[in-house]
This record gives sequence, C-alpha cells and structure tokens, in this order.
Amino acid sequence: MATTAKNVTAAKPKTGGAVWVATVGTTLPTDATSTLGSTFTSLGYISEDGISNSKSVETDVIKAWGGDEVLPLMQGGEDTFTMTLIEGLNTEVLKFVHGQDAVTGDLSTGVVINVGNGEDLEEYCIVVDMVMRNGVLKRICIPDCYVSEIGEIAYSDSDAVGYETTIKALADSAGNTHYEYMTNATA
Repeated sequence: MATTAKNVTAAKPKTGGAVWVATVGTTLPTDATSTLGSTFTSLGYISEDGISNSKSVETDVIKAWGGDEVLPLMQGGEDTFTMTLIEGLNTEVLKFVHGQDAVTGDLSTGVVINVGNGEDLEEYCIVVDMVMRNGVLKRICIPDCYVSEIGEIAYSDSDAVGYETTIKALADSAGNTHYEYMTNATA
C-alpha cells in the first residue's frame, strides 16, 4: 500500500459528548455509529489535550548460549487512558472521580463530597466518540476499567478546575482491554 497524506488525521470530540460512562457490564456497541443506551452518562468537556492512550508491554526474553535473543515471553502490561475532566461543577464528573456514593446532593441543595472514604474502587465501562479527518467516525469502547490515579487539582483564576484522571483498562472475558471501531460517516 502506497503512503498517502489522506491517511494522516487528527481527532476531535463528537458533537454532543465524547466520553460516556456506565456501570461495568453495560452492553457496549460493536461499531462506530450505534446509538448509546440511556444508561450512559456524559462526562462533559475534556481539556484541549484530549485523551491519551498508553499501552505498555512487559516481556522476558530468553537468550541462547552466545547471547542471541530467541524467545520473547509476554509477562503482562497495562492499557491506560488519561484525560482531564474540566466540568468541575458537574456532579456526574465528581461521582466518576470520587465514587458514586461519595457525592451527594446537587448545586441547588448543596453538594457534599466525602473524599478518601476508603470505599472499594468502582469499575466502569467507557465509550469515547471522535470525529477524524473527512468525517470518519472513531469509537473506543473500554468494557471494564477503574480510575487508577487522579492528578493534582489546581484551584486558580487562570485555568479551569480540572480532574486529570488516569483510567486503567482491565481485560474482558476475551482477554481484550479495549476495542476500536472506525467507519466513514457517509458509508
């Protein structure tokens, strides 16, 4: 296949919401265009840095006498996603970051967040919807994941309050940590 600049792309969030979350076990779409079920909740705006995916692989390499590497053995690895949620007043974002039971109330009655309450980490499934070059739709589905890290939260008058969130994807029953689907929107 010849190289072509038409295959170079960038990603933008899909209008109406790009990152959707539901409880683990929720049925996930198997394509880039299906409508999400009503159990999915939008996590609102993500910072301009978008979403980053990091896949690390841990191997152990068997060497032959003389030093030749002859057998790489897979030992594990991690599949993580990082994004900064910038809707600091959105209770769904706060529940995702701190845990469903750690956040009560709403802005009209008052929000209470119990931070560090020792609860077990909640597991979620996540769908990320993007639009690539020439209207190509891309969807990432993470069937099982949890918030593994929350970065420093800065409260200042020069930037949005954001929750830099790292999500660790776990292997599903098929051994996959996430799925990616792409299609031409006009197809």
